[in-house]
Amino acid sequence: MKTFYNLGKENSLLNNFIAEIRSVEIQKDSMRFRRNLERIGEIFAYEISKTLKYSEKEVTTPLGIANIKLPVEKPVLATILRAGLPLHNGLLNYFDNADNAFVTAFRKHYQDGSFEIQIDYVSAPSIDKRVLILIDPMLASGKSIYLTYKSLLSYGKPIHVYFVSAIASLQGINYLHSKIKTNNCSLWVGAVDEELTAQSYIVPGLGDAGDLAYGNKNYAIPDEE
Repeated sequence: MKTFYNLGKENSLLNNFIAEIRSVEIQKDSMRFRRNLERIGEIFAYEISKTLKYSEKEVTTPLGIANIKLPVEKPVLATILRAGLPLHNGLLNYFDNADNAFVTAFRKHYQDGSFEIQIDYVSAPSIDKRVLILIDPMLASGKSIYLTYKSLLSYGKPIHVYFVSAIASLQGINYLHSKIKTNNCSLWVGAVDEELTAQSYIVPGLGDAGDLAYGNKNYAIPDEE
């Protein structure tokens, strides 16, 4: 992992949106929760856009020609369903010509209370020699986003991978740093929390982002063999 950016360390409106997605009172409004994640995604898109390659283009106006520097790359936005959708939409609002990829990475729970991360479905264009932006609102243990990253590599070798999370645990950050040694990856987060529970929930975190955005779910626990 080449670089790490914690945008929450800077004084900006981003911290307003981070505070609201954490608030137990504001979380009661699921539409506002989704919109705040979307706005966080828009800020990430703007900040990431500063690191992309640009070339000068001529744009014809009613009164003449304007020379403007425009991005060269058309990124691929990849998200982990379902929790990643609002954050994904925020980045897509700004990278509006991006291609998109979707991955289902979920916790398969067992009778003893343990679980494992499984990748069930991947829909993606070629990412070969492309900019890949991999989106997951909560970077907890880091295993889901890492397995998603590995699964997407079967679709090509990207020139750069941006990992994007609204809130990350210190353990998840360290996990990604230990697993990804290439220099073409960077991690972008809005806040860092130090504690991770045995169930891989970030503390203070915000809870389950998918449930807060789209409603509670029930886990199907397989019978013991």
